[in-house]
Parts: sequence; C-alpha cells; structure tokens
Amino acid sequence: MKKNRQEAIIELIQKYPIETQEELLSRLHKLGFQTTQATISRDIRELELTKVPTSDGKQTYSLLDRENKAGKKYQRILSEAILSMELAENMLVIKTISGMAMASAAALDAIEITGMVGTIAGDDTIMCVMKDRSVGKTAIAEIKQLIKNIEK
Repeated sequence: MKKNRQEAIIELIQKYPIETQEELLSRLHKLGFQTTQATISRDIRELELTKVPTSDGKQTYSLLDRENKAGKKYQRILSEAILSMELAENMLVIKTISGMAMASAAALDAIEITGMVGTIAGDDTIMCVMKDRSVGKTAIAEIKQLIKNIEK
C-alpha cells in the first residue's frame, strides 16, 4: 500500500503543480487512497520531495534532483583539480593537482563524458581511453564546458 501511494504521489507532483500537503492529500483521496496528512508528511520526507519555485512565483513539490546535485559536485572536483588535458591518439591524458586524479577520474566516469570508454588514475594523472581521436577532441571541449559552467 505504501509503495503504491508513494508512486501515486510522484505521478501527481509530476503531473500537477501541487503547492500544499492538503492539495496532495485531496488528489490522493480522489484516486482512492485513504490516508492522513501525517502519513503524507512522512511520505514527502521519505521521497525527499522539495519545493521549487515556478515561473509564476509559486512553490510546488518536486523530486529532489540528486543527479544534478551530484553533477555539480563532480563539476566542482574537475574545476578545482584539472591542470591540463592533452590528446595522444585515442588516449586523453589529464594532469591534476597531486592527489586528485582518482577523485577526478571517478567524477569523469560518473558524468559519462561522450566517447569515454574508461579511466585509469594515478596520483596526478588520468589516462582516459576514448573511442577514437575525434571523440577525444569533443571530450576535451565537453570537460572544459563543465568546468566553465561551474566557475560562473
């Protein structure tokens, strides 16, 4: 029952701009879920829902954007760690601040840079295997754009 209710909550907040727990409770009742506001409050916490501003200045429930939060953290790691990038055929060699190569490689793997097959990290150097040289040039541009976006 709880799983079905929580799935319904996610569907409702994605379909409608729901501002209050009362509104959410009302919509759930219309769907046949007999529940209380206290239960809805627990569901909101468990689902990690958050309120986000809309274009008209209201606040509506939304799923927490974990991927984007993680993405920003990875971008920050890259922007603070990368010193240089150089392409050698299908290998992208990235130099980092000492001790930051492993964290940077993990960030690159998580972000899923286009055409990057895998990474191997030492202390201050990352070897990135690319599908081919042309993809490597695109990857450098993509990484530079990620770094540029976080520095704004």
